[in-house]
Amino acid sequence: MPTFPSIFSTPFLLMSLAASASTAASSLLPPAAPWTGASEQLVAAPNDPWITPAEKSDFQDSPDAARTLGYLRAMDAKSDLLSLHTFGKSYQGRELVYVLAKKPGAGKPVVMIQAGIHAGEIDGKDAGLMLLRDIAFHGRDDLLDRVDIVFIPILNVDAHENASPFGRPNMRGLRTKGARTNAQGLDLNRDYARLQSPEIAAVVALLQRFDPALYIDVHVSDGTDYQYDTTYTFAGWGSYARSRATAGWLMNDYTTAVDAALVAQGHVPGVYPSWIDEDQPGKGLRISAEGPRYSTGYGDFAGIPTVLVESHTMKPYKRRVLGTYVLLEQSIRTVARDHARIAQAKSQDRAARPARLMTAWERDPEPLATRDFKGYRYDTYDSKASGARELRWTGEPVDIGLPVYGVRSAREMDFPKAWWVRPEQQDIIATLRAHGVQMQALASQCTLPLEVVGFANGKDRTNPYKAVKNVTLPTGAVRITSDQAKRSLAAALLAPESDDSFLAQGYFDQALPPESRLPNHLLAPLADRMMESDPALRASFEQALAGDKALSSDPQARLRWWLERSDYFERSLFTYPVFTENGTTTCRFDAGVSADAPAIHDVQAVNPRETR
Repeated sequence: MPTFPSIFSTPFLLMSLAASASTAASSLLPPAAPWTGASEQLVAAPNDPWITPAEKSDFQDSPDAARTLGYLRAMDAKSDLLSLHTFGKSYQGRELVYVLAKKPGAGKPVVMIQAGIHAGEIDGKDAGLMLLRDIAFHGRDDLLDRVDIVFIPILNVDAHENASPFGRPNMRGLRTKGARTNAQGLDLNRDYARLQSPEIAAVVALLQRFDPALYIDVHVSDGTDYQYDTTYTFAGWGSYARSRATAGWLMNDYTTAVDAALVAQGHVPGVYPSWIDEDQPGKGLRISAEGPRYSTGYGDFAGIPTVLVESHTMKPYKRRVLGTYVLLEQSIRTVARDHARIAQAKSQDRAARPARLMTAWERDPEPLATRDFKGYRYDTYDSKASGARELRWTGEPVDIGLPVYGVRSAREMDFPKAWWVRPEQQDIIATLRAHGVQMQALASQCTLPLEVVGFANGKDRTNPYKAVKNVTLPTGAVRITSDQAKRSLAAALLAPESDDSFLAQGYFDQALPPESRLPNHLLAPLADRMMESDPALRASFEQALAGDKALSSDPQARLRWWLERSDYFERSLFTYPVFTENGTTTCRFDAGVSADAPAIHDVQAVNPRETR
């Protein structure tokens, strides 16, 4: 029987497969506009000993994790300005690494740059390698005079290694591209609140450790075609920010400086466009409040100025990487210039004690404004596959005005004096500690009046039952005061009405009440007996029926009315194990439990040289 060689054992054929897949995908994209820019001078000469792998391939390839780590180790060995560290492991056991770039001297602000949270969007890694190279060997070390840099080249390293010629067909450039989700199937940029992934748990620990003056999360956009090559945004673009002072700096001084630098280097900066409908761009753009599940939302809740960079997916890879380089360099210079103002803004935001928190929102039907937008013209064509008219971009530049829609509050909450969590909920307590939320632990059992919330079960949040009751909490229960810097973050995680709460995130989806529901053949005679034995309650029922036709005509609702007034009712509900306090407490707390020390992962140097 003849044997045939596997194409997957032949490097040449693998490269051919990647090239053909890339070519096929590129042929679906609109035409790329010609471009030249001053930032092209940043590319290393072919004979430069420190040329990065991406530059060496003329930006056709991005190095895998091993080559990336090898390049970083080589720079670390030759430069006293750089040191390489691990800060955790991925779900599949790969090392998570960061580079610390600094000159001697304590107390300098930190700029923390993160690439590859979505590993197919890897521009930030290659831009960061170029920037570190230029800092270490090409005379840009002045960037470290007043700022330290923490650079994470690949956060989602498992997805990075799950690369394919068929990855991200909507993105121009690179012969193979990594995946979006980690090995658990999670979108890591939805995990900042829950910390379900080891990667985001580790990066939040780094944020706790360094408390950066600026946190930059580098992505590549999805979707539509437009003229901008380097776009970026902040939580709610400032309009809905919880950290108002830092949002003011981001929207004004930071934006002005970064835009000027990008324009000077030949790039086209803009606000990252979030579309009402990508298939109908003329409907306009949207901005929104953000919950702490996102990097930008988390930074907003934690009082850390955070920038989401989105280079444009349809621009050539070289142009995107160079635009990202320029943005990163100018961000560092702007922090060096404005560090005192940033520190003051952070302090102001963390000292704020808002009375209310918006926990749910909806799009406002009226636009906030009309924004000038540098787009491309599109038309439509008849698709035989879909049987409908589909959108097609032409590559013809057009400047238009687009309406921008904001949001309005759909639900708000008042801040209680404190929240209490039962000691059985160790996962919740550990997550709060990882976020740096302050808490106290009960030294002995204590009874106090607290608001209790109940539901039909842990997954059904409709028709909540609320009541203030005397609750006896055992030793080890924790009290989380709302009088703390992370007041809004604690509320978003603990309040049952929050869409980012532990309850909404599915922690209790399998939770059931202590007792099963009474079947109607038992509930109906129970209700009849209650009617006969309590005339006052019967009169209330008859009054309720007279005033509510829906109740009067719904047998199940009528029985529920009686169930809710029975002694049995509370045991038929799942009780959310987070209680709210609005009075005073005389409970004793364990003095040995730290109120504000988060659980921080140990950070070790990759090599035996001194950790810097």
